[in-house]
Parts: sequence; C-alpha cells; structure tokens
Amino acid sequence: MRQQIVKPGEGPSYDWANDHLFIKAAGELSGGRVTLAEDTLKPGFHLPRHHHRAMTEIFYMLEGEAEFAFDDETVVATPRTTISVPPNVWHEVRCAKGGKLLTIFTPGGFDRYMVELAGLRAEQFANPELMRRLAERYDIWNR
Repeated sequence: MRQQIVKPGEGPSYDWANDHLFIKAAGELSGGRVTLAEDTLKPGFHLPRHHHRAMTEIFYMLEGEAEFAFDDETVVATPRTTISVPPNVWHEVRCAKGGKLLTIFTPGGFDRYMVELAGLRAEQFANPELMRRLAERYDIWNR
C-alpha cells in the first residue's frame, strides 16, 4: 500500500442533519487499527449519551466550542483541546453554535458504520430496533 493524500474538502462525505463528516483515513488504511474523521458540527448538534466497549475516541477541537458530558463532569472543549474517551466511559456531546473537530477512532471501523448508515432508507432510519442493532455492531451502546 502507498501513502494516501486527502486534501481539504475531500474524502468520503456524509452530510447529516446535525453534522457533515469527512473520512480522512479509513480503517483499511491501517489494517483496522484507526479511523480518522473531520466533523463539522452544525448549530444544535447533539450526540446522545453512549459508550463503547472496545473503542477509544480521541476528539481534537479545531473550531468553535463543544460540550462533552460525562457521568462525573462536563467539559467545554475549545480550539486545540483534546478529549480522549476510553472504552466504557459514558459520554454525550452538544455544540450549540457549530464547530469543527477531528476524531480518531481506535480500533478503526467507524467509516464502515457511515457507509451502512448512508445506505439506509428513511423507513429504516425510523426503525429503532434496526438502528440499535446497527450501532451495536459498530460498538456504539446506548443502554
């Protein structure tokens, strides 16, 4: 495999209601060890409370402010703040005014979750059981 160059505004793109995410390094690039995403959080962004059993997430705030709520504290991330969330730590993220961050997922695979979500029809998104099973397949646990 050779080096990969992903320029600004490039990479697989997922434009959701709350955010616009670019995959900058897919899991396959590192043998499944890591996925890197650039995420533009739209005003009112909310990532509901969840945890991961195996995955670590590392967030690096580029622009704006985002509130990270944990069971024992709430932190406002400003530009150049890094927040590392190890497995089994419940967390929730809100961004009232919009912002941008980089997220490292290890092990990788979050990119495959985005591919599956992008392939769903509206009625599938409306099926809570299907959405729960899909999230859990990618180590996203809401209960």
